[in-house]
Amino acid sequence: MIDNPLFYVLAVLAVMIAGISKGGFGGGLGTLAVPLMALVIAPQQAAAIMLPILCVMDLMAVWAYRRTWDRRNMWIMLPGALAGIAAGGLTFAYLDADMVRVLVGTLAVGFFAFEVARRWIFDPDRPPARPAALRGGFWSAVAGFTSFIAHAGGPPVNIYLLPQRMPKTLYQGTTVIFYFIINYVKLIPYALLGQLSFGNLTTSAVLLPIAPLAMLSGIWLHKRVSDRMFYVICYGLLLVTGLKLLYDGIAGLAAG
Repeated sequence: MIDNPLFYVLAVLAVMIAGISKGGFGGGLGTLAVPLMALVIAPQQAAAIMLPILCVMDLMAVWAYRRTWDRRNMWIMLPGALAGIAAGGLTFAYLDADMVRVLVGTLAVGFFAFEVARRWIFDPDRPPARPAALRGGFWSAVAGFTSFIAHAGGPPVNIYLLPQRMPKTLYQGTTVIFYFIINYVKLIPYALLGQLSFGNLTTSAVLLPIAPLAMLSGIWLHKRVSDRMFYVICYGLLLVTGLKLLYDGIAGLAAG
């Protein structure tokens, strides 16, 4: 098991944010979990520790949103996501820790920039986009790949779904079912790659009791509280964490 106290401080925060996000409060900010943990450990190990926790959260989320999801978008998104997972599994061994830090940091900063542009630059009065097989397949494949290596499928999924301006609960239910399927599919290649080691699973088990509390908090907040302040805090943290990972990754690659 990991014995660094700072890791557990960051890991508890990461699991709380991921659970609250999966519960329906804060959009796709579960993307923040691996970058936070990767400040202390290798991103690959952080992803391996988070996967069993995410799978448990998914069971709770599916029950909460089982009646509210978009079937047309699901049929469009799943084939691309499965292809992306396969690509992630085939290339995982060739990505060292610094390369993954740069990739995850880029995703974090890119997601921040996309959200800023979406909220304050794009025309808010243009009509909602419609589901589209080509666009949805592409972004879902990217989501499958980034989800495999760092559970960072949120940015590409949001790039596809958010312009459709679904009702909040329909959007949340669609993403819940999507991540439920791909996270359980990822267990197979993660196990084959040796990522689900005894040490990683033991660390996951230590953090797991936080998951139900975080999920229930997200479900409660989704129904009752505006998520504006949560977005502001988490996007700020996401930007700082992404920049730190980019710095560390680029420095490590330059030194190597």
